[in-house]
Amino acid sequence: MDPTAINRVLHGAVASGIPAIAAAVTGPAGTMFEACVGATTLGGDLLVTPDTLFWIASMTKPLTSLAAMQLVEQGKLSLHDPIAEILPQLAHPNILQNGALRPATRPITLHQLLTHTSGFTYGFASAELAAWLAANNLSFTRGELASLDMPLLLEPGERWEYGISTDWVGQAVEAASGETLDVYFKNHITGPLGMANTVFLPSPEQGAGRAVLHQRQPDGTLRALPPNPPQQPEFFSGGGGLYSTLSDYTKFTRLFLNGGAGLVQPESIAAMGANQIGTLRAGFIPSADPAFTQGSDAFPGMDTKWGYGFVINPDPGPFGRSPGTLAWGGVANTYFWIDPVRQIAAVILMQILPSGDLPVMQTLFGFERQVYAALR
Repeated sequence: MDPTAINRVLHGAVASGIPAIAAAVTGPAGTMFEACVGATTLGGDLLVTPDTLFWIASMTKPLTSLAAMQLVEQGKLSLHDPIAEILPQLAHPNILQNGALRPATRPITLHQLLTHTSGFTYGFASAELAAWLAANNLSFTRGELASLDMPLLLEPGERWEYGISTDWVGQAVEAASGETLDVYFKNHITGPLGMANTVFLPSPEQGAGRAVLHQRQPDGTLRALPPNPPQQPEFFSGGGGLYSTLSDYTKFTRLFLNGGAGLVQPESIAAMGANQIGTLRAGFIPSADPAFTQGSDAFPGMDTKWGYGFVINPDPGPFGRSPGTLAWGGVANTYFWIDPVRQIAAVILMQILPSGDLPVMQTLFGFERQVYAALR
């Protein structure tokens, strides 16, 4: 793989103002390309490395989904039975409709939680939920148990709607395994894969070199946000709580090119990468908070699907992805994709809000285009 054009994209992005980029491409046997460009904060002198810590936010979701599939294999979780059998808190969900709550008529299942068809959403993605939260004087910080006590917007199974479903999957993993999510990951996923720097609570040493989160300002400049040292949460967010590194997350994506790498059966890997939502469409996320996320549509005009933890493009992607490629990202503009046809996976990490920031997206698309050009 000739890295020249890929490096040109990454260095050009940093030269134009993106503080930090860490990017890699892996095949089944190991890393094919790796580059770290820029500094951990705008104007800083601590350079980014493969072991620089990034908040990966929703890139936590595939790890939580893999954990659930491990427990499904062991018979400790069921995909299609009511999840209330293991999470009684979800026995009587309510649906928010026209500003009022009414009981749901269908039970929630693990399958629906894994596929974001449970009816849950996020306040930043739903103006209706955001208005209800404001009317009830409700606001939460990440890791508060009260943030899970949300109404649904839809009947379970009705539509794909991005939200807190995977946080509830994490709760199911804890209930079924008897381990807190951080311990479960260490014992069954990150530990076996050698992902020592993928954690919910970074140590002072890990946090010292962490990539700083930046916020795009109205005039187009970036402002480094004040440090927010992680504190012990009331629950570990299976939907967005992890910090990780380029080196670590590349190892995680590689296991999907290797049939589960012994951590999960190949049949479970196949199920995670298959369309699990039938005729529904996945991937469109509106925005009720433009400073946090611009909103997104993974592949506009394409009938995108969802597996267990990933969006799936059924047609060729505009920048090179094969049909059947698995992907997702995190709100701070961290991204990955896994292309089983070409037998590669790619990771690119940045730390900028809002999600979908235009210069970031141009960098992501340029990176992807040059990765596939280098494979020809």
